[in-house]
Parts: sequence; C-alpha cells; structure tokens
Amino acid sequence: MYKKSNRIICMGLMLCMTSAMILGGCGQKSENSGKIEIELVQYKPEAVKTFEKIEEEFNATHDDIHLTIESPNDAMTVLKTRFIREDAPDIIGIGGDVNFSNFIDSDMLMDISDYEGLDSIKQAYLDIDKALEFVPEDGVYAVPYVANAAGVLYNRAMFEEYGWEIPETWDEFIALCEQIQSEGIQPLYFGFKDTWTCLAPWNAIAVDLAPADVCSQVNKGETTFSDEYREVAEKTKALLVYGPKDPFAYDYNGACTAFANGESAMYTIGSYAIPQIQTVNPDMDIDSFVMPANNDASENKLNSGVDLQFSVMKDCENKEAAYEVLNFLLKDENVQSYLDEQKAVPCKEGDFELASTLDGVKSFIEEGRMADYQDHYYPSEMSVDAQIQTFLMKGDVDAFLTKFDTDWKRYNRDIIRKVEDYEKEHADED
Repeated sequence: MYKKSNRIICMGLMLCMTSAMILGGCGQKSENSGKIEIELVQYKPEAVKTFEKIEEEFNATHDDIHLTIESPNDAMTVLKTRFIREDAPDIIGIGGDVNFSNFIDSDMLMDISDYEGLDSIKQAYLDIDKALEFVPEDGVYAVPYVANAAGVLYNRAMFEEYGWEIPETWDEFIALCEQIQSEGIQPLYFGFKDTWTCLAPWNAIAVDLAPADVCSQVNKGETTFSDEYREVAEKTKALLVYGPKDPFAYDYNGACTAFANGESAMYTIGSYAIPQIQTVNPDMDIDSFVMPANNDASENKLNSGVDLQFSVMKDCENKEAAYEVLNFLLKDENVQSYLDEQKAVPCKEGDFELASTLDGVKSFIEEGRMADYQDHYYPSEMSVDAQIQTFLMKGDVDAFLTKFDTDWKRYNRDIIRKVEDYEKEHADED
C-alpha cells in the first residue's frame, strides 16, 4: 500500500519558522469547567460576523459544549503552521480545492461516513468532493456547506433597457458582445491585473469544453492538456476584444467598481464578487447566466464548486461533540443566514431562498447541471493563474499549452507516481 505522504509537514516547516511569533497564542482553549471544548478554524474572513453569531448562539443553547470559532485572515497558513506544531483544531472550514486533496492525502482528516447529516447534502457536491481525491479513498472527509457559482454577471437594468437577450450558445454570446459593442457600450470587464481573476473566465469556459476529470485523466496518461484545453484557451483569448483596451490595467477591486458604475454590461466573474460590487452600488440590479462556451446548449454547465465545507480532524478527541457542532451549522436557519449574507449556493437539500443575483442560474442548480472549478485541481506551485495571464498577454496558444503539460508533470510527479501505483495495484479489479 502507498505510504501517506508528509507533504503538508514539508510545506509547513518554513511557515512555522516565520509565523511562530505571530501565532504564539494559537490553539489555547478557554477555560470552561465541565464543558467539552470544540475549536473550529475557518478560512472565510469575509464571513467573520456570520460565524461570530453562530458561535454565540451555539454556546447560548449548549450547556455541555463550548465552541470557539477562529476566522484568521490567512487561515491556510495558520492551519498548516499549527499542524506542524501538532496543535490542530477539532474542525476546519476550508474550500473544496487542492488543499483539501492534500489534507486527505496526508491522512489528517477523520472519516465521517457515519455522520447522519451527510444524508441532507446534495449528491452533486458530495461527488465533487469525491473527485478531489488523488486516488479513490474509502470514506467521506467533509460536509459540503455552501458553494458559489461562476459564469457571467450582467447589469439587468441595462439588458432590459436595450432589449438584449441572454445567450445560450457560444455563437449567441459572441453575437451579443458584438451587438452591445455596436451600441457604444463595453460588453465585458476584467480584473486581470490580479492574476487570480484570469481563472474566472477560464474555469467557466473549461467546464463546458473539457472533461470534468481532465486532471485525473492526464495523471493516468490518458490524455494531455494540449488536446483538452486548446479550445478553452482559444475562447478565453477571444473575449479580450470585448473588454477594456488594456485588460490588465485593472485589479479585482477596480473591475468590480467599474462594473458597479455601469462601465460594462457584463463581468466574467463569480457570485463571490457580488458583495464587493454592491459596496460600490448597493442598488445595482445584478443577475447572472452560465457561460455558454458550447454551441450545444445542452452541454453547457454551471461552474460551481464547494466554497466552504467542514472537516473533522483525525485527532479530534470529541467526535460526538464535533458532530453536534456540524448539526448546528446545518440548521436551516443558519444555512439561510449564510446564504443571505454571502450570496452563496446551499450544498444542503431544502427550500432555501437564493439571492436574486442567482436567478439566471437557478435551473442549473436545481437540476444539478454543475461541474467543479478546474483550478481546484491545480497545484499552487504551478501558478496557473500567472500562466494564463502571460498567455493572454502574449497570445501564443501552442507555447502556453506546451508549458502547461510540461509544468504539470514537474509539479505533480509525486501524485502521478501515486496514481500509477494505485492503477497497478487495482488492475485486476477492472
């Protein structure tokens, strides 16, 4: 059997050295005689007030458990450093991305298959989490809580004023951009000065055109990114002519402000940007639609991934108390409160009210026509966001794809070896 890697340990050594003084107080638990202490560290600093309210209400309604929720600004650095110091919290709240994959791979998370609350979670999001495992693992390692959606935000009032229709295919989308441009209005806005924003249109296009498990297929040697990502790259590049003259002049905040001020009809970003946009223009009427990258409308999907999920650490000494915290988090009123404040999508089944800014994608959510963000599988060391930015600046599709394939093998060699070993070990089961 493959020996679990110490990837997180190695990643955290330097972080531990640089952060020890700052984090000297981490992990100290408050004194509450007779109560079980549960500590939760979550990575969404923008939701700190929501979690302060949850912590207060939980502690007011539980005599036997005391809950402490920490929401540090750089939670992943804090967590990795604490793991090195063997000072892990009981529960972590993180995204469904490659960090989650690494935590599973390092055997740090508890198998919570017996947690009854999983029965209330939408299967699509459980499947998304399962796909994040480098190789298939026995068990379940997180409770998906909320998701976000990425595609195209649009100015609903502007669309109604000009009579523009929502596109359902790529050709219709390009025709719409041409039509808007002919009216003397800029169709799209970008925040490409911040490299991470380059991933927003990339991901939204990729879910329509590339297999959802393309990274897994590449790790198995079944395909290449040069084969699977060519159309994705070409169509991402094609959007540039419908944005500002210099698409790399504005950062994320600048692009949000420009869109809020009506400087474009659309913005290729996720629902996570809506609170930021509304801080500039609270009355702006925003809706969204799925990026229609395919010319077969039935093949288009909503780009939606798990934005926040809760995992119990393997070393947690109070499993039942941790489960009680999860139960409280999953109470309908707490889920709805989070949705209202963060404009998020619930991972839990139920009759929840979604923000009007998600009107245009509700049918995809209800039907489960969703696929995870491709970048949730990319190793951070590969800096794919910067690679996409460089590609968009230079425009050389072949050079970009060749580098993508080369760098993937370089930064994923351990995972590729693990996949090869797994495939050999389970060859007789096929």
